[in-house]
Amino acid sequence: MPWLIVILGYLLGSIPTAYIAGHVLKGVDIRQVGDENMGAANAFHQLGAKVGVAVGIVDAGKGALAVLIAQAANLPQPIVLLTGAAAVAGHNWPIFIGFRGGRGESTTIGVLLTTITQPMLILATPALLALFIFRNVILASCVLFIPLPLACWWLGVPGMLTAYGIALPCLIGFTHFLRTRRLVNA
Repeated sequence: MPWLIVILGYLLGSIPTAYIAGHVLKGVDIRQVGDENMGAANAFHQLGAKVGVAVGIVDAGKGALAVLIAQAANLPQPIVLLTGAAAVAGHNWPIFIGFRGGRGESTTIGVLLTTITQPMLILATPALLALFIFRNVILASCVLFIPLPLACWWLGVPGMLTAYGIALPCLIGFTHFLRTRRLVNA
């Protein structure tokens, strides 16, 4: 049963929220407009602020739901964390639309809000301020994710969860690197 939950996490993450919103609301493939990323930031710029925010919330919800399902199944913590990572991988490489998705920032936020809630909530305010002031998602993500291990240490979060709070943002960075490298070399 644990592997079914991990697969379910991947499938939840694979739901292409921005892609669906683009097709339903504007008749466009979000992966072919703007920065060609299937995420909330591109949806915000290409489909409008309300749609972009809604996509971000739903994408975060996908990650949180995957973790909550694994927790409700009383699975061991490593499997719960693997399920969250699977949801992020599903968002980044969704099976439903040819394995070309987003970077996983919103989905990672949902996963981490569910697994290391207190540090994430503490860092949410400065990250949101950075987002509103500078209107730069990457900068806001840096404000959220870079000090996260320190906040975890300060609050006494167990080592496995602290490492997880480092690993998932690294997955975002790796995906961002792959996507921007592809655009530069094209």
